Amino acid sequence: MNQTNEIEKWVVLGTGGTIAGTSDSALDHTGYSAAQLSVQELMQSVPGLLDVLADRKLEVEQVAQLDSKDMDHSTWLRLAQRCSHWLAQTEVKGVVITHGTDTLEETAWFLQEVLQPVKPIVLTCAMRPSTALGGDGPQNLIDALVVAGDSMGCGVLAVCAGVIHTARRVQKVHPYRLDAFSSGDAGPIGWVESRRVRWAVNPQHAEVSIKRSISILDTLRPEVDLWPRVEVVWSHAGAGRVLVDAVVASGVDGLVVACTGNGTVHRHLEAALENARARGVAICLSTRCHLGQLVDTPEGAFRDTNGLSVVKARISLMLQLMAAVPACA
Repeated sequence: MNQTNEIEKWVVLGTGGTIAGTSDSALDHTGYSAAQLSVQELMQSVPGLLDVLADRKLEVEQVAQLDSKDMDHSTWLRLAQRCSHWLAQTEVKGVVITHGTDTLEETAWFLQEVLQPVKPIVLTCAMRPSTALGGDGPQNLIDALVVAGDSMGCGVLAVCAGVIHTARRVQKVHPYRLDAFSSGDAGPIGWVESRRVRWAVNPQHAEVSIKRSISILDTLRPEVDLWPRVEVVWSHAGAGRVLVDAVVASGVDGLVVACTGNGTVHRHLEAALENARARGVAICLSTRCHLGQLVDTPEGAFRDTNGLSVVKARISLMLQLMAAVPACA
């Protein structure tokens, strides 16, 4: 119970995804339609929910209903605004978001960067649709609520298959297995075991964001089409400059490069990037490698992304351009 003796409240925000998906056959784990059930229907189908809630109240809200492969900036903005609304209420202990797995890591990092919340925001998901035999959604939802209600919970977290990841480190690494997420070299920060959280790392020390004096959420424009355009380009054998030249000519604001190895870039692509930078395009480097991060990149080279994955680096660069702070600071 909180200090004002109000009844603690958990909030669950639905966005669709596989966890809300359905199929004609309980044996079909892949040929399904995502985002078919409302978040209200999902919560009603979770066994043992009342036991987990105990004396807490539950608020449920549908923010979006989409397959997360189609996640967009306008949904991100709406989701951040709803999280901010609920977290500002003293009786709200934490927020759980049901989400598709394909872009969960991107949404998690966007919310962490924009909100930098003290209270927990826990994204959860499923690798099998709600109609599947042995579906994983209900257990993941229970686990997410347990994490959201834990006294040490804070920041944006992701919970799947009983494993707790930070927004910064979480990545989807497998297309269909139930334990589809990893935190790479850093490892998970905890696990949910028999409705209890076992922390490996204090979540207050695990998340690293650029601390800002003003809220980015207040600076985000509702006209999302006017947000800075940041694209991702890949360095690979035989890479050329055609794609970079094309996006620069189209008016792109920033580029994140998925480099080979420790920030190396094909010479033809590098020439195009140098030209893009000369024309005012912000450029940051990440790596194609799943594990590790760039180290000892040469002075004067394009700036690296301090260990962020390619897709998360794109989000940070977009927000940095919007807030007019140095790129990849």
